[in-house]
Parts: sequence; C-alpha cells; structure tokens
Amino acid sequence: MSVGRLHHLIFDCADPGAAARFWSEVLGRPITYDDGDFVVVAESATTSGMAFQRAVGHRRPTWPAPDVPQQAHFDVMVDDLEAATAAVLALGAVRLADDHVFADPAGHPFCLIPRPGWAPPVGTGPA
Repeated sequence: MSVGRLHHLIFDCADPGAAARFWSEVLGRPITYDDGDFVVVAESATTSGMAFQRAVGHRRPTWPAPDVPQQAHFDVMVDDLEAATAAVLALGAVRLADDHVFADPAGHPFCLIPRPGWAPPVGTGPA
C-alpha cells in the first residue's frame, strides 16, 4: 500500500515561464498550466509532470559546489490529507512551515497535495 503518488517534481526558479519553455522543448511535452508564478510541463492537462515555481530572490544553484544547493521538491498527491499526514509522520517525516509541507528523514522537502479531480484514486495506480 502507498500513501500517495508523485504529482509533480517542483523546481524553484526566478522565471518559471522561461524554465518551462526550455523543458517543454527538451522533452517534447506541452506547457499544461501557467499562472505566471507556477508553470507545469506534462504529457497533458490530466497527467503529472515537472513544475517550475517563482522563488523571490532565487539564487542559481552552484551544485556540485555546496554554496547554493539544488532547489527542488516533490508534490505527492493523496486521497486523504489527514491520513497521509499521519502516515508520513509515522514514517519519519518532519512537519515544516505549512500544514502539508514536510521534510523526509534526510531533510528533502515535499508537499502533500489533494488528488486533483482528473486523477484516478491513488490506490488505483499511476495517472
């Protein structure tokens, strides 16, 4: 049994539109959502993919040099936020600033996101 399903891998950036256009071309996938501050590249408007979010004061990663680390997080779609929250905390996650923002045991951030209406229930397989 799983707690959820990967929804998007989110990348912080100064210009979400430019980043999304780049990856849209590289991957041959369309931009399926764009509100100016959050842009999604996916197979279709009813599938999960990569997303790019505006981060005010964003500093470009210098990886592998440690000065500015890699900047990405997972969105995990879930059917039941309360149950998923309990499950990830029991697995060792740590709650961060927001109700549904956590860090995994190694400190990597992730968000629990209510399953969008277009996606089948989490227990039924990938969307």
